[in-house]
Amino acid sequence: MTAVALAPLPEPGQRARFRGLEAFRRSRYLAAGTVILAIFALTAIFGPLFVHNADAFSGDKLAHPSLAHWLGTTQTGQDVFGQLVESTRGTLLIGVGVGLIATVVSVAIGVGGALAGGAADEALNLLSNVALVIPQLPLVIIVSAFARGSGTFSVVLVIALTSWAASARILRAQTLSLRERDYVLAARAGGEPGWRIALYDVIPNELPIIGSQFIYATIAGVLTVSTLAFLGLANPSQLSWGNMLYFAQNDEALDSGAWWWFVPPGLCIALFGVGLAMVNFGLDEIFNPRLRGYKRTKRER
Repeated sequence: MTAVALAPLPEPGQRARFRGLEAFRRSRYLAAGTVILAIFALTAIFGPLFVHNADAFSGDKLAHPSLAHWLGTTQTGQDVFGQLVESTRGTLLIGVGVGLIATVVSVAIGVGGALAGGAADEALNLLSNVALVIPQLPLVIIVSAFARGSGTFSVVLVIALTSWAASARILRAQTLSLRERDYVLAARAGGEPGWRIALYDVIPNELPIIGSQFIYATIAGVLTVSTLAFLGLANPSQLSWGNMLYFAQNDEALDSGAWWWFVPPGLCIALFGVGLAMVNFGLDEIFNPRLRGYKRTKRER
């Protein structure tokens, strides 16, 4: 047997910092994606504190970007930069809310059903299959048309409840494999309750998959709510990137050459999706041993 030299372990606080820095060093995707998401998060949290009354009208109509208006103005003289900052908070709240609710539902149905087994698993699996074959966007459009103007939570709930099925199927398949492992069988033989097995033995081993599903659901949430707003099915009084594109289209910003009105919100949607995708790729590089081996072999070449 070959002896392996182990480095001394640092203090708990130092080890946590080292692991975080090591993750960023090992994955450029993770570092770049985190920077992009941090910019959006800081803008959503602190940006509205420095922008007052983004809907205020002024005499400058369709003004080009300048020191007075960093991203120009709309056809009614509203400041585009102020609207963009306000829209960032609203859009991110909906996207993250959709991601959280859809992830919780998919974990409860996928993991819970697989661990319960029997008729409960069959019923929940059938529910996932039915939800998976229903066209998502037409259903969201129909429900959102009835729930229009009822608030942010209604939009989040509608999108989330149509975004969990694919994640639940993946988690169910993984849980069916994990429940046959020795440590899970030993926990069951020791009389551990099902909720404890799920929380301490199964879910921790599925965190990379759950994190990936949360990122996917968040991207889907942002894209879906932007699509609804662009089609005019969202609450027009709530600022979002999609609503900005909707009003820009209605007021013929493209025909009038007012690129500063529709390019920034479209670019924000694209950058936010790219940031989440890069974080997902970075986490996959860190947790996937096959990718780690591939990168190591590539460097040795």
